[in-house]
Amino acid sequence: MAKILVIDDEKILVKGIKFNLENEGYEVDVGYDGEEAVEKAGRGRYDLLILDLMMPKIDGLQACMQIREFSTVPIIMLTARSEDTDKIIGFECGADDYMTKPFNILELKSRIRAILRRAGSTEKKERASRIGHGSILLDTDERAAWKDGKAVDLTAKEFDLMELLLRNPGRVYSRENLLNLVWGYEYVGDYRTVDVHVRRLREKLERDPANPEYILTKWGVGYYLKHT
Repeated sequence: MAKILVIDDEKILVKGIKFNLENEGYEVDVGYDGEEAVEKAGRGRYDLLILDLMMPKIDGLQACMQIREFSTVPIIMLTARSEDTDKIIGFECGADDYMTKPFNILELKSRIRAILRRAGSTEKKERASRIGHGSILLDTDERAAWKDGKAVDLTAKEFDLMELLLRNPGRVYSRENLLNLVWGYEYVGDYRTVDVHVRRLREKLERDPANPEYILTKWGVGYYLKHT
């Protein structure tokens, strides 16, 4: 089973999450501050990280950004605040998902399963390993991406979103469809999640993000990958 790192300064909460996830068969490592999150993420091989937003030493956002400098491991952010701006900032810093405390442990488990399934951590994919379009190339086995032959770091959700578009060029997806297909569950109608990830993909993969040539917008409908 997957190995998960849980970092939160609320030790009782960490103990509860660890207990429930271990009962599901996951291997769970824990920590209690942002510096520990970065250190452990750098030393260990994890399939998923769960980070609290408000932590001692460095907060979850800073920890997330530092981890993104060397890893694309999926990250779920936890917070006691429910403001939409917190969610957007979390995605900007590289988080793949976001949960507001208090949360239902069953929902957390469901989101973990969805993320790991999409990341290929719990099942093998039987599709072609490499898919490309123009100057963009993905390797779905290695979970690696290149633009013009140069490696590009994509987060788990960025990779999943780009893979979906690459496999279906010309097909227009609404934000709602992308939330369901890529995130694997209803995301409470927060379609800006999709917009943030599309913008980040354009910044990483397009030659000119302001005038994209691959990931295009059909105004009033959604997003699609342009045919070659």
